[in-house]
Amino acid sequence: MSSQDASQRRFTADDLAHPRPVHAVWEITLACDLKCAHCGSRAEQRRPDELTTDECIDLIDQLHQMGCREITLIGGEAYLRRDWTTLIAAIVERGIYCGVQTGARNLTPARIEAAWQAGLRHVGVSIDGIGETHDLQRGVPGSFDRAVEAIRNVHARGMRASVNTQINPRSRHQLPALLDLLVELGVKRWQLQLTVAMGRANENTDLLLQPFELLEVIPEVARLVKDGDARGVSVQPGNNIGFFGPHEEIIRQNLGEAGTHWSGCAAGVGVLGLEADGTIKGCPSLTTAEYGGGNIRDRSLREVWEQAPELAFARARTREDLGGFCRTCYYAEVCQAGCTWTHQVLTGVAGDNPFCHHRAETLAKQNLRERLVQRAPAPGAPFDRASWELLPERLDGSDPSPDELPIQDPAASAWRHDLPKQLRPCGGCRRFFQSEAATCPFCERERQIDDRPPEEALSDILMRLYKHMQTPPGP
Repeated sequence: MSSQDASQRRFTADDLAHPRPVHAVWEITLACDLKCAHCGSRAEQRRPDELTTDECIDLIDQLHQMGCREITLIGGEAYLRRDWTTLIAAIVERGIYCGVQTGARNLTPARIEAAWQAGLRHVGVSIDGIGETHDLQRGVPGSFDRAVEAIRNVHARGMRASVNTQINPRSRHQLPALLDLLVELGVKRWQLQLTVAMGRANENTDLLLQPFELLEVIPEVARLVKDGDARGVSVQPGNNIGFFGPHEEIIRQNLGEAGTHWSGCAAGVGVLGLEADGTIKGCPSLTTAEYGGGNIRDRSLREVWEQAPELAFARARTREDLGGFCRTCYYAEVCQAGCTWTHQVLTGVAGDNPFCHHRAETLAKQNLRERLVQRAPAPGAPFDRASWELLPERLDGSDPSPDELPIQDPAASAWRHDLPKQLRPCGGCRRFFQSEAATCPFCERERQIDDRPPEEALSDILMRLYKHMQTPPGP
């Protein structure tokens, strides 16, 4: 099976033991033909010092030498760079799987044909709602129709098209209708992620959820996963959705075998982010000021990967590196505060993530929730952030009393450091807990991993493995 036949980004045990950039997400230009209200990079004009074609080819060679198996080209808009098909061809020639992520406003049949000839076989298209809802977020009237047309044209050429969608107050109630559309279009893979407070999203705060809204959003995502499975669409969570709670197994069931759960930030572990001017980060979404580890024009990729602390932060993160609720959380040893990007942009400090379903549920049981309030605007640079304050409050919006603070996880004391970190879902409440623990700390049920007859459980596992093998590759 060649690298063009199946997704190469799934980490092996060797990848985790010896971190390497398995999947690189590469902004090859900041030029863009959309004006997205949530754009973290504030894409519009190309950077004045973007890498030349020769520099890009050299970077591809370095990625290949380090064992990279998948490269996703992004922008801005990747197709606005004149040599984008040259780069696709260079990637494919080295046996690396190549995908492109796009808003698709001007992804014409001619551009699709050129990409096909270069070796591209997958295109991810961003759709954030139906009709005007999408257009308002993307900043250009008619962009929804163009995106839908592009999907049809991609399929007509024999390529696979997947869809990525932002979940926010504008889009979330249209997700079921969007699933209907994807079924009609023949899309087989749909990734969902939360809109994050980076870049232009800081000036469009109506696109940002409050942490307590996850109490409704995560069950909605779980229903979409089930509905998608029944209708032939593999619904998959982005890296900033979930983090345990009773729906964790369901929302991640299309990412791997039975019992898959979040297992920590992959930035600088198996994921690499590259900016068009050669800046290297552990994740393409992280803020450049804090997480830019060097530039390919000054240092080799291997040197930055192996030596820059800005890329190594997630490789050895422990409970002691976390703060707030996350430090007290039952899942801290495994979760490590979830997606770094999602919460670091709020306060500038990594390790305390309010966008967590387990956290929101735990606080709600204590009659508490958290609200984000912007205190200072973002400066207006690519990948910038504003200043936010996270305020605890009662469910009715009133201020908590001193004896209700600080917020913490009462289940944390059940974590056993003398037991393996492996987690399995409880046969009762379906929350994950340490597989060797005697009882589930959330429902106090004695350890019973799965109530179903063995033959039924095995059948379910085999079906998920089959679906996993059939899932189209790409971002």
